[in-house]
Amino acid sequence: MQPTATVLVYSDNASTREQVRLATGRRPAADVPPVEILECATLPAVLQALEQGGIDACVLDGETAPAGGMGVCRQIKDEVFSCPPVLLLIGRPQDAWLATWSRADAAVTHPVDPVEFADALAGLLRRRALSGAHAAG
Repeated sequence: MQPTATVLVYSDNASTREQVRLATGRRPAADVPPVEILECATLPAVLQALEQGGIDACVLDGETAPAGGMGVCRQIKDEVFSCPPVLLLIGRPQDAWLATWSRADAAVTHPVDPVEFADALAGLLRRRALSGAHAAG
């Protein structure tokens, strides 16, 4: 993983993107690299960013319209080679089964709880670093 981790945040709601940015801070945990946030408000922007590469993790808002984060997650897991891990923001804990259907790597409820969110994001970045180390070795 590069010295900075790039996290793509997809939501049509600027307030949600800000909550994610604030919960992430400079780095979600001491043992992961500092984070750079790339905000996307539309599906075409997400697909273009993933095509360009360099994304270490994605945070997708399940409540985004018209292309919700769950459907986007399933699409990118099918279509993007070496798809980065995905953290899905879900409206209620009961929606966890939908996160599983979408193939998300982790899910947290919205509104964002900063501690729960940072833990989940740090876990995805750690896994990404380990898989990158194995791929390079």
